[in-house]
Amino acid sequence: MSAKPAILVTAADLAPQALALLEDFEVVYAGRAPQVDDLVALCRRHNPVAIIVRYSSITPEVMDAAPALKVISKHGSGTDTIDKAAAAARGIAVTAAVGANAAAVAEQALALLLACAKSVVQLNARMHAGHWDKATHKSMELGGRSIGLIGLGAIGLRFAKMCDAMGMRVLGFDPFAKNLPAYIQPIDLDTLWRESDAISLHCPLTADNKQLLNANTLAQCKKGVIVVNTARGGLVDEPALLAAVQSGQVGMAALDSFAVEPMTAPHIFHHQPGFILSPHIGGVTSDAYVNMGVAAAHNTLAVLQSRSPVAA
Repeated sequence: MSAKPAILVTAADLAPQALALLEDFEVVYAGRAPQVDDLVALCRRHNPVAIIVRYSSITPEVMDAAPALKVISKHGSGTDTIDKAAAAARGIAVTAAVGANAAAVAEQALALLLACAKSVVQLNARMHAGHWDKATHKSMELGGRSIGLIGLGAIGLRFAKMCDAMGMRVLGFDPFAKNLPAYIQPIDLDTLWRESDAISLHCPLTADNKQLLNANTLAQCKKGVIVVNTARGGLVDEPALLAAVQSGQVGMAALDSFAVEPMTAPHIFHHQPGFILSPHIGGVTSDAYVNMGVAAAHNTLAVLQSRSPVAA
C-alpha cells in the first residue's frame, strides 16, 4: 500500500488535468464497468479518503469498507447512484460537479429534439436505401411551438436559451428555480402536459418523481408530443412510453438515459419506430470530461482541506 492516502475512481481513467490536482494522493482505478462488490474489495484494500464516482453505485457497504472515507465526489451532476442518507449518517460529504457538463447535455437535448422534428435518422436511412422522399415527407417546424422543460438547473436553463433562440415558446416547471429569465414561462405540471408540443426532462431523479412520465401523464399531453430525456431513465415508465409511441399519443421519443444501464438487450425499445436512442453520452465530450474531472477533483480537495465544495 502506498504511503499516500488513496482516492478511488469508479472508472478506468480520469482527465490528466484532474490527476494533476491529486498528485499528493494515490489514485486507484476501479475499471471500466465496476460493480459494487468490486468497489467494496478495493475499499478494503486501499481504505480511500475519497471516492470520485463515474460509474456504479455507492452503497452503505462500500462506505463501511472504507473507514477513512470523508468525501464522495460525483464526476457529473446527478447523484442518484449515491446513497446520500447513508453518507450523511456516516459523516461523509457528497458533492457534485454541478454545471460542468451543462453545455454538452443541453446540446445533446437539442440534437435529439431536432432529430425528432426533422426526421433526421429516418430520412438518412431512406436515402442510404436509395429513396428520395421530397414529394411525400413533411417535417415539423419548431419555431412558434411550445416546449415544456422539467428541471431548470444549469442544463435546463442552457437548453431553454437554445429553444428561445429558435423562436419556441419555453414553458418551465421547477419548484426550486428562482430568478428565471423572461423568456421562460413558469407553469405547473398540469399546464405543461396540456400545452407542450415537446417535453424535455432535465431534473434529478428522486423518490418523488420516479416514473414522472407515465401512462396517466402521457395521456394528458397533446397527441403527437415529442419526448426528450437526457436526465435519468427512472423518470420514465418505459412500457407506458412504448405504448404511447405505438398508439401515436407520443409522436417521437428521443432518449439518452434508461431505467437500467447499460441498456439490457433485447430491450422493448429496440427496433421500434418512433424511438431515437443514445447510450447516455449527453455529457460525454472531450471538454466535459475535463470539466467534470477537474470539478470533481476540486470538490474532493475542498472537503479534505476543509474548504467549501459544491454540495450535491
